[in-house]
Amino acid sequence: MHRRSILALIATLAIAAPCAHAQSDKVLRLSTTTSTENSGLLGYLLPAFEAKTGIKVDVISVGTGKALELGKNGDVDVTLVHARKLEDKFVAEGWGIDRHDVMYNDFIVAGPASDPAGVKGSRDVIAAFKKIAAANVKFISRGDNSGTDVMEKGYWQQAGTKPVGANYVAAGLGMGEVLNMAAELNAYTLTDRATYGAYKAKTGLAILVEGDKRMFNPYGIIAVNPEKHKGINYRGAKALIDWITSPEGQARIASFKPAGEQLFFPDAK
Repeated sequence: MHRRSILALIATLAIAAPCAHAQSDKVLRLSTTTSTENSGLLGYLLPAFEAKTGIKVDVISVGTGKALELGKNGDVDVTLVHARKLEDKFVAEGWGIDRHDVMYNDFIVAGPASDPAGVKGSRDVIAAFKKIAAANVKFISRGDNSGTDVMEKGYWQQAGTKPVGANYVAAGLGMGEVLNMAAELNAYTLTDRATYGAYKAKTGLAILVEGDKRMFNPYGIIAVNPEKHKGINYRGAKALIDWITSPEGQARIASFKPAGEQLFFPDAK
């Protein structure tokens, strides 16, 4: 009797294991930047993917540095980010595979419409940063090792200066929260255009600097290497990569136009 019970238990586990694996394949963990979430893009894209594949996507929205760290730790299956040097390092170290270009937009400098630093209309982001540093004005930094934060720090390095003391605030927050803070403090900040568009009416901030080629902002998607961690849903990650870079996914990105303005431009090769 005891032997039959053990055999029955083994048979039950053998049947349950494939079912559990199949169920786990239907949940995909995605880490991504706050810009894709705050802008409303993911809320527009992912339902189409989920309906087509039956895969439920759980989104963790953080800065790019943290998004990649989650991948490195095996806490997500795929990551959608915008800091090419950090992405290349992530892949080169073996944490990620199957990186693909997805889309791009651009960075802008936003600030009070009164523009006390006098940078409005400039197409030279470095010259504008120098003027902001020289003026007695506040600048709100993401301060979170996000793609935006990495880009901003690179601009200050090229400018050879930055605001000092209380005029430079490292918030450690997402882009939407930083825009709200800039509005409250009558301050300047660097933001991606998409998140600015989503918060423009709420904050009243103006676009003051745009159009510099150095403000180009590309996004890439990377699967976490399943050889680094057990339980990575690589099949789900590959399905999302294939879909978002397909003509269908790319057309969906292009058709995302809140208030009639296109915020992201498809860029899959």
